[in-house]
Amino acid sequence: MTSSYEVQARAVDRAVVRPPGSKSITNRAMVVAALAPGESTLVAPLRSDDTDAMRECLESMGVRVAEADRGLAIRSTGFLRAAGALDARASGTTARFMAAVATLADGTSVVDGTARMRERPIGDLVDVLRSLGCVVEYAGEEGFPPVQIDGPRLLGGRAAIDVTRSSQFASAVLLVAPRAEQPVILEVGETVVSRPYLDTTMEVMRQFGGHADWQGDSTIRVEASGYRPAELLIEADASAAVYPWAIAAIGGCQVTVAGIDPASTQADMGALEVLEAMGCVVDWTPDGIRVAGPDELQGVELDMNDCPDAVLGLSVVAAFAGTPTTFTNIANLRIKETDRLAALENELTKLGAGVETGPDWIRIEPGPTRPATIATYDDHRMAMAFATAGIRQPGIVIENPECVAKTWPEFFEMLESL
Repeated sequence: MTSSYEVQARAVDRAVVRPPGSKSITNRAMVVAALAPGESTLVAPLRSDDTDAMRECLESMGVRVAEADRGLAIRSTGFLRAAGALDARASGTTARFMAAVATLADGTSVVDGTARMRERPIGDLVDVLRSLGCVVEYAGEEGFPPVQIDGPRLLGGRAAIDVTRSSQFASAVLLVAPRAEQPVILEVGETVVSRPYLDTTMEVMRQFGGHADWQGDSTIRVEASGYRPAELLIEADASAAVYPWAIAAIGGCQVTVAGIDPASTQADMGALEVLEAMGCVVDWTPDGIRVAGPDELQGVELDMNDCPDAVLGLSVVAAFAGTPTTFTNIANLRIKETDRLAALENELTKLGAGVETGPDWIRIEPGPTRPATIATYDDHRMAMAFATAGIRQPGIVIENPECVAKTWPEFFEMLESL
């Protein structure tokens, strides 16, 4: 792929798309399988930069991950050896999850990543790990990677965690909690960013014999039960599905996404309700989840705390609506792969929209769209979100399209297949 990609505008009538396996489920399942003595199989997992980072970290700790006929075979003794350096690359889930996993390894590990990863906070996770008996120190700036973990030491007990910036901190603790010396009672509070991700985490844990349940609305109890090996089918990625659904909305066509369970707990399933509010028709069909775009999209005003990642694709949809859109409660978009609110403001303005942003909100005033060369900030979701605009608006050029390899390496091939 070249250093830029021009999307070819086209009329799409109907299409069926199957996104790759869920990144969130794949990375969670790899961790849990690594902690389950025996051999587990992940069917149809995602293969991308993020999951490669997780795989390499686990392999360096003595876990065997091999290609199998239907996916990945993960063989573990259940015990981990410290590997020294663990490179999470640009993967937030890998950095946060491996910091927790390293508390179970015999020896010293240092979790690090890209320059941007060193700017993404990890202090809330370090604080709760320490309160559960773990030995964790900063190897650089206080509150940020790299972090040094000396294990094995995870005592368990009761702890409170701040998840107002990221639910990944809580998910990291939950994933390793069945291997603690005693049950873990995690107080997450009532304000949780991307709360559905916690349900996804617990769902994966249960598939491997973990026991994790809500106690009321703000506390989760995890038994020190360990894990057992299992076979898990990885459903298609709802976060990735936002982009073909956005194409349906922008193009006024029908796009069906296959491979997602109707009962899925994936957070970005929430994008469907937003698209319905904007005038799309959503149907659950035998082939998958079908979104049909309207003749004219309408703007909305919505709290997006449960599915902030979907805001990127939905913001591009909003640029084609007939009325303004405001998305709120999305402060954590400023600490992702880039400051996504600033990036959206810059690039939506190029596209012709009037945009205002605040600490935790964005307002999009649609205007006549125009050709634009879109900077992607090495952020896969910026590239995929703005590529959808090119279906309707000629002259959309995506810089650094290779960054989609983080979660959907074949994204542009999918786009061309439409």
